[in-house]
Amino acid sequence: MADPLVVAIDGPVGSGKTTVARMVAERLGFSLVDTGAIYRCLALQARRRGVDWDDVEGLVQLAGQLEIEFVTAPEKQLVMCNGEDVSEAIRLPDISQGASVVSAHPRVRQSLLELQRRLAARGGVVMEGRDIGTVVWPKARLKAFLQAPDEVRARRRFAELQEKGVDTDYAATLEQLRQRDQRDRNRTVAPLKPAPDAVIIDTSDMTARQVAARIVSLVESRRK
Repeated sequence: MADPLVVAIDGPVGSGKTTVARMVAERLGFSLVDTGAIYRCLALQARRRGVDWDDVEGLVQLAGQLEIEFVTAPEKQLVMCNGEDVSEAIRLPDISQGASVVSAHPRVRQSLLELQRRLAARGGVVMEGRDIGTVVWPKARLKAFLQAPDEVRARRRFAELQEKGVDTDYAATLEQLRQRDQRDRNRTVAPLKPAPDAVIIDTSDMTARQVAARIVSLVESRRK
């Protein structure tokens, strides 16, 4: 039996992977799984229920109660957590930081790994995150790793937050981005890094559509 066709798109915050992954999924007619949103949902639920982001036992219990669904809508993807649309709530700066904290706990990552692999096993899936190509689904048909300098990524993130009306500034956004990078790259389990056979794409001077077009072209060439 052929392996399920999975496209893995990894990269740090602000590299453009969320927008690009959505475009790639639309172009290929695939479903989209944002694994980072899963950790964000856990951080959000923990905050709401008074569970500390370093309380591993509490987080693992919460993880077992998560019911997450990704719903494709025009120009965006909705993230449903336990029946609620949390698409905007999980993108707020404090929840973004919380997602980085909870995802650094090995037992928490393990508790959510099986969920991610079940989603990948369906095939016809674009998965975006930080460890898809290295841990979640190393046999992905294509592994793309998006990157860009800190300042470029911070400007993108700052513009996104401004558009949403979040009160912040560029300096704070850059500092938060660097802190998250440090946590993601230095965690003991599933650190942020490209797979050995990943296609590395610097998105600094590329539009999201250009990056998506390149990935789609690579996928199509590997389907022949």
